[in-house]
Amino acid sequence: MNTLKQLFVSSRPLSWINTAFPFAAAYLMTTRQVDLTFILGTIFFLIPYNLAMYGINDVFDYESDMRNPRKGGVEGAVLDRSLHKVTLWAVVITNVPFLIYLIAVGNLDANIVLAVSMFAVVAYSMKGLRFKEIPFLDSFTSSTHFVSPAVYGVILAGATFTPDLWLILNAFFLWGMASHAFGAVQDIQADREGELSSIATVIGAANTSRFALACYALAGLLILSGAFFTEPTWPYWVAAATAVPYILMVWPFRNLSDAECEQANRGWKKFLGINFFAGFIVTMLLIFTWLHG
Repeated sequence: MNTLKQLFVSSRPLSWINTAFPFAAAYLMTTRQVDLTFILGTIFFLIPYNLAMYGINDVFDYESDMRNPRKGGVEGAVLDRSLHKVTLWAVVITNVPFLIYLIAVGNLDANIVLAVSMFAVVAYSMKGLRFKEIPFLDSFTSSTHFVSPAVYGVILAGATFTPDLWLILNAFFLWGMASHAFGAVQDIQADREGELSSIATVIGAANTSRFALACYALAGLLILSGAFFTEPTWPYWVAAATAVPYILMVWPFRNLSDAECEQANRGWKKFLGINFFAGFIVTMLLIFTWLHG
């Protein structure tokens, strides 16, 4: 039971929705039906995918996590060494059956996206690749973790890539980059002590926070520009407004010193709540689109 509890914590249950929802929304809004592929795909991106993404990370980040005061709860497990092999086996056992099914039902384009998605999950943390230690590529890869399920859902369902869809996906990608970058600010000292690199350890707390601000703002503008391609326009205005809470969250830390980096955790805790709020707004907009589509 303790092992299952540790695996559960390692999978970051508060973040499950961040990968399952993009796939489910993209697939369902295109096919407008609940089928076996929708159900299995949603389950996959809800739990096994997150166990792979965060479990692999916790195994290979053990040394730095031991020095990180915020680890050991909902923000990440500190996996005992005795659980490292178990975690990696759990990742294989829970992911492979779903992947076999999804590959079997997917076309070539969908399978390529799925392969890229899984490669990004592994490459981010695994020794020998460690994309998380390459500044800017770390944020790019992290964003891929969340956007690729949506892209995969769109392609698997056979949707047409319209200009407004491209804008939404790119805005989502900028949101992902901003979120990763700001999340890295609070770990600057712990990462440096663990001899790990990140966008934040290289360009500093203040510059990383400003980078996140710029990405959030540009994401909002991209969504807003979708109003030029689709009627009615007000859903785009509402969706774009969800960028504002994120901007307000990061703004107080735009001049944060590296020595005070852990103060950014106050903003990060708000981030978790803002995600649920923004997700609620987006869900309501999708329901409106569904009913009037």
